[in-house]
Amino acid sequence: LLIGVGGLVSLFLLLYVVPRFGRIYEERGSDLPLFSRWLLAWGQAVDAHGALVLGALAVLLAAAAYFLRSSRERIATALWRLPAVGERLKVYQLARFYRTIGMLVRGGMPLVSALQTSAGLLHPVLRGRLAAAGAAIAAGRRLSESMESNGLTTPVAARMLAVGEQGGNIGEMLESIAAFHDEEMARWVDWFTRLFEPLLMAAIGLVIGVIVILMYMPIFELAGNLQ
Repeated sequence: LLIGVGGLVSLFLLLYVVPRFGRIYEERGSDLPLFSRWLLAWGQAVDAHGALVLGALAVLLAAAAYFLRSSRERIATALWRLPAVGERLKVYQLARFYRTIGMLVRGGMPLVSALQTSAGLLHPVLRGRLAAAGAAIAAGRRLSESMESNGLTTPVAARMLAVGEQGGNIGEMLESIAAFHDEEMARWVDWFTRLFEPLLMAAIGLVIGVIVILMYMPIFELAGNLQ
């Protein structure tokens, strides 16, 4: 919502307000700063070829939307490589994964079959690890050891899995792990939004402020010359 409103305000300034300021400065014929001249050139282009500029903007927006849609897998892979974001994505997927396995095991499905059934919930990077963990479990290794050795647990999840194995309630413990990580993700999302929203508002305000300052800078210089 913030990005949309900020984009609409910026487009209103660039497509409606700037061309009208350009006419004023063009009539005065005063010397303009470099960035103001660029802004004036943009206003003149919009004023003279408004339909062409709008068409070009529409094409750019459509191309950006198509690129984002077609490159979803690559964008997701790039996000996974970021240390902080990738770790949170991993925790989020593991929470879904644990909850699904827990429900299947409590419903009577064998553990290895539940792991194979739930593999589609994981990122391709984690699916290879899951296959190795499933093979180790089928060979007789403990669930907690197999998942931890293949990077499919967090420190808390590994300890809770070990406790569940000792108590014989793996299904309930898997769902408890999922609930714990869901709460952790909720706290992280709340913290992220509290931090990101002010930063985003500051960035939008900076963009709009720069456009307004560039429009009024010639007026300030003209007033200084008159003094």
